[in-house]
This record gives sequence, C-alpha cells and structure tokens, in this order.
Amino acid sequence: MHGLFSCHTGAMIDCEGRNRNATSVAEDVRAFYEGYPYPPPVDSLEKYRQLWQDPQKRRADYHLFWPTRSYREDQSILIAGCGTSQAAKHAMRWPEARVMGIDFSATSIRCTEELKRKYKLDNLQVRQLSVERARELKTSFDQIVCTGVLHHLADPDAGLAALRDALEPDGAMHLMVYAPYGRAGIYMLQEFCQRIGIHASDGEIRDLIEALKALPPGHPLQTLLREAPDFRNEASLADALLHPCDRAYSVPQLFDFLDQGGLRFGRWVRQASYSAHCGVMAQIPQASRIARLSPEDQYAAAELFRGTMARHSVIAYRNDASASLKGISFAGDAWLGYVPIRMPDTISVQERLPAGAAAVLINRSHTHRDIYLPIDSTEARLYGAIDGDRSIGEIVEQALARSPAPALDNVRDYFERLWWYDQVVFDASASD
Repeated sequence: MHGLFSCHTGAMIDCEGRNRNATSVAEDVRAFYEGYPYPPPVDSLEKYRQLWQDPQKRRADYHLFWPTRSYREDQSILIAGCGTSQAAKHAMRWPEARVMGIDFSATSIRCTEELKRKYKLDNLQVRQLSVERARELKTSFDQIVCTGVLHHLADPDAGLAALRDALEPDGAMHLMVYAPYGRAGIYMLQEFCQRIGIHASDGEIRDLIEALKALPPGHPLQTLLREAPDFRNEASLADALLHPCDRAYSVPQLFDFLDQGGLRFGRWVRQASYSAHCGVMAQIPQASRIARLSPEDQYAAAELFRGTMARHSVIAYRNDASASLKGISFAGDAWLGYVPIRMPDTISVQERLPAGAAAVLINRSHTHRDIYLPIDSTEARLYGAIDGDRSIGEIVEQALARSPAPALDNVRDYFERLWWYDQVVFDASASD
C-alpha cells in the first residue's frame, strides 16, 4: 500500500501501475527544481552557525541517533537530496565530520557550492547525483540524512535501497516523508490545480496565492496556511501544490516501507506526539486500551486520533546492525548510569502553572499543544541538576542530598517521562 502517491496526471496511482515511466517522472521533477529550487536559496548561514556553537546541542543531536555510542564529531555524513543549503549546514554544524551532499538539481548544487566557498567549508564535497545512484559514490557513511526527498521519487523503494547500501552497518539514517492525514488540504488543492490546469509558472503561482486568500473558513488547508508563514512564499507554495510527483505514507505504510528497504525503525525524531504515554493520548478513556497495543499500532492510533500530522521524521538502522546498536530501556537498573542531556528546544515555564506544579517543561519543536510536562518541586530540582555530565544516579545523589530521597521507581518513571516527552536524550555509552 505504501506505493500510493499523487502525480500530476489527474489521479492517485500506485507505483506498480503508474502510467508514466520512472525516467519521465524523474525528468519532470528535475525540471521543477531547476525552476523552483527548494528550499529557497539563502545568502547567509550566520544564524545557523551561532545556533550550533553550543557543544551540548551537538551532543544531544548525536545521542538522539546513537544513545549507546561514545560521543564523536568526526563521523561521515551523506545528505541525500541536499537541496540548496542542507549539506552546507551540516558541514557547518559538524566541522570535524566528512560531509557529502548529493542532488540531481544543478541549481541546488550551484547554491551549495556557493555556500561552501563563502564559508570555507573544506569538509564538504558536493556532487550532482540522484539519490537512486548513491551507490556510485562507492563509499559508506555513518549517517545518512534524507528529508523531504523520497516521497518525490518515481521509485522510492529504489531510492531507499540505494541509501541502505551506502549506510555503514552500524550507521543511522534520518528520514522524513510526508504523512497523508495532515496534508488532506494540500492534496485537495493539488487536485484543484490539476483539474483546472494550473502549472508551475510565476504568474500562475501569484494568482494561486491570491486565490488562497479566498479559501472558505474551515477548509482543511486553512490550518497549514496559519501555522506555516512561509507557505505563501512562491517556492514553498509550488513545492506543496504544484510538485509533479508527491506521495504520503501513513504510519503502517512507513513501517512497511522501512521493512522492504532492509531497515528497522529506531525512534521518531520527536516521539511525544506518537506516544500513548504523552498528552491527550494518555488522558482519553481509551488510553489503557491503546497502551496494550504493540508500539507500531500505538503510533498508528496516535496518527489517526491526532489527525494533523503532515510529516513523519524517523531514525532508522540497517536490519543487520549489530546488537551493540541498542536503544534506550528502563528495564533493569542500567538506566541509573544514563547521562541525561537536555534537548535544546526545551524551556521551563514557571507562570500560570497547573495545581501542584513547580514548573512546566515544553519542547518548542512540538506542534501539538497538549504535549507539555508539569513537574513538581522534587522533579524540578532533578531537572535543574541535569548538566550533560552527571548520570541519573549522580544527579539524584547530589540534587537531593538534603532531601528525603524519592523511591527508585518514582525516579525511574520521571526520567522515562522526560525521555518520552522529548525533554532529554541519554548518553548511555557507559551504562553497561
């Protein structure tokens, strides 16, 4: 089922029975990006450089992908479908890493090369190459980043297989694909454009922007227009509504896609919205029933109940990765050796608090407003003691030295909640 997609042929068609061959679709997509490069080219990366100066931010990013590996900055990274700036940003973020950016768009490659020269990114190489031809690089990478790309390929399965072959056996892959339910309004407007023959040209895009101002209240696209201010940018609008090849994956379709591609699911980049433990999903009358489902079915239920997820961002590993590439577990007592690292987008709010709360933790990258974590005074002291160096056991010993120690089960439950709510990641490399 994951092959369903919307191409601008006027109908939903599946990959096995599509009425345009792969070469034709690929050429249409290439021509589209030459005319409307995405994301829109940028001249300055200074704000991005400043954002990633904090070494704790880099550590949090690293251990999001590899919680049980010792931290390092000299990994090899492939940005597959790098667009106009993504590879340059990663080269700037990880100056000790070896970064390769590939894209089939000459415009995107030119923009990336300009940023490379401007910022003297000697750790960056760039090649004009499609994702499906990643094997031609004849090398493998510790990390592969492919966001917003696979859902635009004529054959996503071939693209994912090529990336899997370019991934080191214990490497990690960051994938982002579109999700169907939160994009319902986009797909309605895509079909509207198809039916009346709107094409990607400057004049027609300007007219489409004007038409969107007249959308009736309650139209499914209205929410996206309100929450995505750049949606009225011409390149963004063209990418959303006039792209020649666009498909989306529900949670079950995404898991099927990964499985067929020789990968296994690691975690969601932001997992709270998918969790049966967080926000509204833990509060509805059916919460206990959902919690008894398999993790995959819990995630699928959350997607259906929330209804507004427009994309899925996942971390995946090869299905033959070694046993040492483990995830986070709170079984046993190894968790006491985990070193919590605060997520950089988290803030602690101390105004207008719920009854009994000393603070509320909010990860600003979350889009669902029910994803926030009230904490009491003891939990607030524990959170305040997180410095990225001390283990959970050390934090409890030092932060609560003059207070009655909470039960170990309560401490474990608290740090597990922090993790599920995307407030922390863990360095578990020394916990065994």
